[in-house]
Amino acid sequence: METENLTAAEIAEKIISGERLNAADDIKFLLTSPLDELQDGAGKIQKHFCGNHIDFCTIINGKSGRCGENCKYCAQSAKHKTGVDEYEFLPANEILAAALVNEKAGVNRFSIVTSGRALSGEDFEKALAAYELLNKKLKIDLCASHGILTREQFKRLRATGVTSYHHNIETSRRFFPEICTSHTYDDRIRTIKIAQSEGFCVCSGGIIGMGETWQDRIDMAFELAELGIESIPINALMAVKGTALENRPPLAPEEILRTIAIFRYINPTANIRLAAGRKLLPDNGASAFLKGASASITGNMLTTSGTTIKDDMELLKSLGLNNSRDESKKNCGAVGVK
Repeated sequence: METENLTAAEIAEKIISGERLNAADDIKFLLTSPLDELQDGAGKIQKHFCGNHIDFCTIINGKSGRCGENCKYCAQSAKHKTGVDEYEFLPANEILAAALVNEKAGVNRFSIVTSGRALSGEDFEKALAAYELLNKKLKIDLCASHGILTREQFKRLRATGVTSYHHNIETSRRFFPEICTSHTYDDRIRTIKIAQSEGFCVCSGGIIGMGETWQDRIDMAFELAELGIESIPINALMAVKGTALENRPPLAPEEILRTIAIFRYINPTANIRLAAGRKLLPDNGASAFLKGASASITGNMLTTSGTTIKDDMELLKSLGLNNSRDESKKNCGAVGVK
């Protein structure tokens, strides 16, 4: 796309008309445009492709702690001493009870997440049984986040009614080895591609504030665009005591908001999803919802505090937005509602 001497608003209009940014373009405007101008452009792109719909998902930590990987940010890594709760895979009825509460509160999708490089053996069988139960009892979409699975596991998971798979790439290819060495960036890319080939909508994003550069964030956004990712969670690091990143300072709200706008310009039709770190924004994400973010994790999150579903529903109403399940069928990044 030709971007030289164009304003952020003019580039937004080109994106709306069908053009797309790529890594070879002159993208200095993403970093040099005044934040309010970049956000206004991101808001126009979001309005065009996503309408007034905001997608809400909730998660339950189905298996916690004792992870053998060495991701520097993670409270659940056995390499760190964080005091995180440790427990085996939860009973299916306990997961169902939580899911029913979330469905009644109005969320669009529900996910089980588990610690560890990959869910396998008896735990994987328990997960399949839980999803089969959820699929029978729930009307909302089901997501899963169980690490680096095999193709056969993805086939079995899809057969239970799960429609989305979450697997972050976390950061850029260049910076990834600074964050994790127990598995590779290519392990994650390969997992994403297998999930897509088996019919899953993939939810994949990353964490900002780990010491990466702006170029790393932009590279991550382009990688996700190339992969065709439909849902992109953006986590702002909430440094946990006992992890290798415990002393990283929190990001300024302006830096988070610029990142969200950048991801909207590079991934115009995806759901850009607020995740960990929403509380770093003074308005709990209200400005982000109008300026690039079309989705959010809500309710009780893993090891970082989030916001309640009730609060989020009230926030949407005050902003003139909605998370109508019927409307979600025709909005960006949405998986078909059952």
